[in-house]
Formats: sequence, C-alpha cells, structure tokens
Amino acid sequence: MKVLIANRGEIAVRIIRACHDLGLPTVAVYSKADSEALHVLLADEAICIGDGPSIESYLKVANILSACEVTGADAIHPGYGFLSENAKFASICESCNLNFIGPSHESISKLGNKAKAKELAKKVKCPVIPGTNGVVNDVADALNEAKKIGFPLFIKASAGGGGKGIRIAKSEKEFVKQFIAAQTEAEASFNNSDIYLEKMIMNPRHIEVQIIADKHGHIVHLGERDCTIQRRRQKLIEETPSPKINAHLRKKLGAAAINIAKAAKYYSCGTVEFLLDEKNNFYFMEMNTRIQVEHTISEELTNVDIVKEQIKVAMGKRLSFKQKEIEFNGHVFEFRINAEDPSNNFQPSPGKLKYYIPPGGPNVRLDSACYSGYVIPPYYDSMIAKLIIKGKDRKDAIKIAKRALKEFHIQGVKSTIDFHLYMLEDEKFLNSDYNLNYVDDLISKGCKF
Repeated sequence: MKVLIANRGEIAVRIIRACHDLGLPTVAVYSKADSEALHVLLADEAICIGDGPSIESYLKVANILSACEVTGADAIHPGYGFLSENAKFASICESCNLNFIGPSHESISKLGNKAKAKELAKKVKCPVIPGTNGVVNDVADALNEAKKIGFPLFIKASAGGGGKGIRIAKSEKEFVKQFIAAQTEAEASFNNSDIYLEKMIMNPRHIEVQIIADKHGHIVHLGERDCTIQRRRQKLIEETPSPKINAHLRKKLGAAAINIAKAAKYYSCGTVEFLLDEKNNFYFMEMNTRIQVEHTISEELTNVDIVKEQIKVAMGKRLSFKQKEIEFNGHVFEFRINAEDPSNNFQPSPGKLKYYIPPGGPNVRLDSACYSGYVIPPYYDSMIAKLIIKGKDRKDAIKIAKRALKEFHIQGVKSTIDFHLYMLEDEKFLNSDYNLNYVDDLISKGCKF
C-alpha cells in the first residue's frame, strides 16, 4: 500500500513517520506556499497540487486524485481538518478504489451532521443536551423552540466545527439577531446553513473519549481527555486523565462512546465529545470522525500508537489489543504552541522563524513541522508545535512542563509559550477549578499573558 497524505504540517509529518514504521511508501502533497515544508522533505515522493490558499490546493479534490494517479498511490490519509470529515470525498475515494484511511462515508455522514448524531446518541440511551429535534431553518419556528428550551442557549451550525457557526442567545430579545448571524457564518464556512438549538450547560468541562475500532466489530476506548482550556472554542491545553473524572465515571463515558460508535457501524479512530456539568453529569456533544490534534496524549497515556493502528485498520487488520489490556499510566499534557500573540487577543502571527530551539529531555515529546528559517504561511492553522509532557501524576507533569516551556525558544513570530507558563502558575488551573469559559473570562478582564 502506497499512502498519499492529503494534509500538511505536523499531522502530515506524524502520518509519514507512522507509515515508514509500517514499511509503507509515502507521497506528500503540498501547495506552492509549502514548497519548503518538512512533510515534503520527509515523504518518499512529493507533488505540488496548487497555490497557497487551501481552496486552491488542500481542498482541491481533483488535484489530490490526480496526484494519486501520477504517483501510483492507492491509499489516502486525510489527517485532520481540510477534507478529513468530508463524506463526499471519502465516497469518491472508495469509488476510485483508493483506500480512505478513516471511517466509511456512511459513518461520516451519520456522525458529521450534529443533529443526526444527537438522534443516534439518544437511541443508545446516551444523555444528550436538551435542544431541538433536528434542524430549524425558520426564524419564527426557531424562536418558539428557543422559548421551550429556555435561555441561555446555543445556536449551532449542524455541519459545524472548529468553533464556527456558533452563537449564544442569552434572552429572547437577542435571539433573532444571533440566529441570523449563526446561519450566515454556517453558510459561508460550510456551505450549509442548517441550524439547531441546544440548551447552554452552565460552567461546563469539555471531556472527550478516544476510541478505535476495526472492521471486524471490535471497539476499544483509550480513556478520556480534558480539553476545557480553550479560547473562543479553540483548544489550547489538553490533559489525560481528567482531574474531574473518577474510575466509575470513566467507565460510563467509555461505554457511552463505544455504544455510539457501534450504532454508527464505525471503524477507524474517532473521538466522542461530551460536556460535563457542575454535578458531573455528562452529555453527548458530537463525534469527530478523524484523528484528533490531541491524540498524542492518549498515545502517551496508554502506549498505543493510534495512527499506526488506524492505518492497519484501513488495511483490514484486527486491533492488536483488547479493552482489558489497556493500561492508563501517569498524567499527560499537550500544550499547543501556536504562532499567535496571547497579549493581543491571540492574534495570528505568521512569519519567519528566525530561530527555533525546541525542548528535550526525559518525558518530553514534540510533534512539529517547524525548523529555524521556516516561514509560517498566513493561509493555514497557526500551529508551530505540540508539546506533550508526561509525569507520574498531574503535579509531576506540571513541573516537567514548566522546565520544557522555559527551554522552548522561538524568535521571529509571537507564540503561546508565555500563555502556557502563565497557566502553569495560575491557582485555579493548578487546582483544576475552571470551566470552558475560563480563558475567555480572563481575556475579558484584561489579563495579559
């Protein structure tokens, strides 16, 4: 099997490494803006598929398929973002006899639509957040439904992701304005204006469960990740295990995630996302039908190489482990090092890395596609690196993280390193006394990181 990686950046590098460990040849695709990118250098072959903007390259299905034909690639790994959760793309790959390294297009369709996914969760008796049964396109009907649900509530794009197409209506008075804004953004971002309403859970934690399933009906979960430290619904710090989850709740969350995957006849890796309220009640939120950015911490906690398992599943192989064989050891953090200015509301900071000195030493893993002299383009996600830290417990992991972040030197662009160092001294973070709105609240109070 020859694998074409239809992606860029650190995830493309990660996938290339997994393929090479499995003895599989790789093909990198790249835009003109990425001609000097690391994934281009590391792959066995590389082919340019268009100009810098993703709409002219990484989202150009015809160009990606042509690259497969030219290089003889017979499998495609979509990574995350771009076309990774595009059911039509997965279907096209299948019809072209290309092995799509991900779930079936039917599963992506079922779970990619949040309203449909919610109905599926209900069928397997997984708690769901109160809201509308399916989409509401008419403003008047939506307002009537909103009154039944009660304020505050979320107005969400059914095909949404990455925090886009979401608005909050705190009262009936502001509902119509926010509904129209969410619809407009959904249409612009996803070419789909479908909207559904959801009760706003107050002061929640964002908890997700990593699953992996083969094509023979075996499904295993690799524990939960706590992704509560976010700004504008974009994750910044993830950790596993969650400081708020005990063994009993972990078992319930894992069972719920597996039941949803079974109901969708799911195979490949995937992530089931939940909200946890102040009383430790959990509610299904959505399922991501792809590899997640933060898969790394589940790998370090369980010693399972998720990307290699995902590739082997696509080849028809059985999972190499059972649920009872999974062990959760230590405590792991992931810190997203982005080219952003935390002191200026996290404004993007693309540009040339004048120098780039990454940390090292025991219990430090760095997933990155950057190097000194590399130019971070303005067209894509601003990630520089993912810093993954493992300790024997949470306190130990925080100590190691401080050391590693202080060793990490970047010049030429702004980065989120100072933000992470701030959080590691923050009393509420250290005591795990925070919710999904914590960072946004700090910003609104004028906090400088």
